[in-house]
Parts: sequence; structure tokens; C-alpha cells
Amino acid sequence: MKIYRLHKKQNLPITLDQAWEFLSDPKNLKTITPDYMSFDILSGIDRPMYAGQIIQYIVTPVLGIKTKWVTEITHIVDKHYFVDEQRFGPYALWHHKHFIKEIDRGVEMEDIIDYKVPFGILGRLVHPILVKPKLKEIFAYRQKKLVELFGEYK
Repeated sequence: MKIYRLHKKQNLPITLDQAWEFLSDPKNLKTITPDYMSFDILSGIDRPMYAGQIIQYIVTPVLGIKTKWVTEITHIVDKHYFVDEQRFGPYALWHHKHFIKEIDRGVEMEDIIDYKVPFGILGRLVHPILVKPKLKEIFAYRQKKLVELFGEYK
């Protein structure tokens, strides 16, 4: 069983409160997801984020194939980090840790995603040519969108 990791960091010129307010609101996921993915939240965003929260989405990651994705917020420490884990969706495993911390003139945001692709050897063969590049593209889009929203850290 091969588990992959994507690790991204980004600094933004905003306060810890601003960063937490934006990142901990699941409604903002649509804002930082590429339009071509047709990201739609079906349920689970009627309250502020809490441990045990189940959020359901429809997403179109590749080839126009609509996919239902269900995640659970499993851990949350106010203004420090939260973890979302896939309960149902396109991955055999999805464990996404979101950390934020105050730095000089802003915040550092860190994403650590541990994931496993389905379909055994076939999934491992497709990973470097489809899955990994797509995830990198999505997170590059997020970084660019966050700079558009909050400015560039200098």
C-alpha cells in the first residue's frame, strides 16, 4: 500500500483572525477551487466548523465525471489547525491537515495531505501522470487565489 504526501506552505499578509475566519468556513472552498471542477457543497455548512462535522460535495475532478465527496472535520483547535478526512469519495485515503501560525507581518498557512489512490497497481501507475499533477494544479490555483484575495506577502 503506497501512501502519498502533498505538502504546501504559503505566507499571507493577514492577521491570524482573518486567516482562521476564511479557512475555517467551508463555504470558502468553492472560492479557492478551480471553476472547471464544478465544486458544489450539498450539505454540512449550516454552522461554524466543529469536530465531527460532515460536509458533502459534488466535484468534477477529471474528464467531466461528477463525484460525490464526503469529508469529516475530525480535529480542530481554534486558530491553530483543523483536519478533514474523506469518508466517501475518489481516494482510498484522504487526510488533510491545515495549520496556520502567526509570523512577522502575517500568517503562514501549511497544508499536509496524506492520500492513497484506489485501484491498486493501476492507481499507482496513474498517480504520476494524472492524480499528482492534478493535485499540484489545484493547490497552485489555491495559492494564486489567496494572493488575489489577500495580497502578496513581502
